[in-house]
Amino acid sequence: MKSKIVIIIISIIVILFITLSLGSFIWYSNCLKPVSSVSIEENELIRVEIKENMGVSKIAELLENSNVIRNANVMKIYTKINNIGTLKAGKYDLNNSENMQNILEHIINGEIVNDEVKITFIEGKNMRWVAKTIAEKTVNSEEDVLKLLKDEDYINSLIEKYWFLTDEIKEEEIYYSLEGYLLPDTYIFENKEVSVETIFNIILNYTEKFLNQYKEEIEESDLTVHQILTLASLAELEGKTLEDREEIIGVFYNRIEKGMSLGSDVTAYYAFKIDMGERDLTVKELNTENPYNTRGPKMESKIPIGPIDNPSKISIEATLNYKQTDAYYFVADKNGKVYFTKTNDEHLSKVKELKSEGLWYVYE
Repeated sequence: MKSKIVIIIISIIVILFITLSLGSFIWYSNCLKPVSSVSIEENELIRVEIKENMGVSKIAELLENSNVIRNANVMKIYTKINNIGTLKAGKYDLNNSENMQNILEHIINGEIVNDEVKITFIEGKNMRWVAKTIAEKTVNSEEDVLKLLKDEDYINSLIEKYWFLTDEIKEEEIYYSLEGYLLPDTYIFENKEVSVETIFNIILNYTEKFLNQYKEEIEESDLTVHQILTLASLAELEGKTLEDREEIIGVFYNRIEKGMSLGSDVTAYYAFKIDMGERDLTVKELNTENPYNTRGPKMESKIPIGPIDNPSKISIEATLNYKQTDAYYFVADKNGKVYFTKTNDEHLSKVKELKSEGLWYVYE
């Protein structure tokens, strides 16, 4: 009798064990299945970000809370059983129509989402081009960019933050307050939702890092940093090589000291917001008074009110270390070669020579 009772008890225990084991297996297997029954192709992706030094437990909780997997505890068990120790940090677009195994494979393989936006700001381009480029690469519009440049509170905050920005950029006749201060280079931003403020701040930080090398030299100069960048912006468009730009700045200094106007065509184009190559300027435009137009009246011994583009590092360096010259004139042929002359007669003769040799640039 006792043996029968023992057998019954053992049988019950075995049955309970098998039932519990089977139930646990079914529950475990169930938790490995996809959260959603929608097809993978039709389902929307869920963005999750796994941060550096995040352990399996935290990642499992993140995935469960994000509705990517069914159960965090099952994931912890699964990773231990399968000896999964490394889950790579990064942003992932995961589909909860996939099972846990597939989801973990995406993370193990580091199939991260790269939303980074790379924007190359080209030397010699003005703020209108900058605004257009930002609009093409991000969610911001050209108007967003230009509006921020007129935001007095924002500009004041920048002046407080950066030593090289002064009230000169707030002059009423300045077209674009940060023109000349956005050092050209290729910049990488987190995603296309990046704000214009962030874009400007990142570039200005880079500008500051570059200008810091020359801070003492700038402070000892007869020119303000604003004037230095203004001349650099002219040299950027007037010459191609460092040597040409150094001598061009030398010519500008000579003309200023002699009471002459700089007579730079590129300043006249900027004054009327016409890009070089778009069309020729009219005689009336060339002779119109404008604080940017050094071809116009009342500009003797003056430089433009502000930069006309964002100059490169070498143009800034050329301005700081310009070449002393006895030339007062220069002209470039259609290939960009610059010719320097001492007198107006020599200058006119060189222009005539270039035209006769088919080296004069003609707008199409």
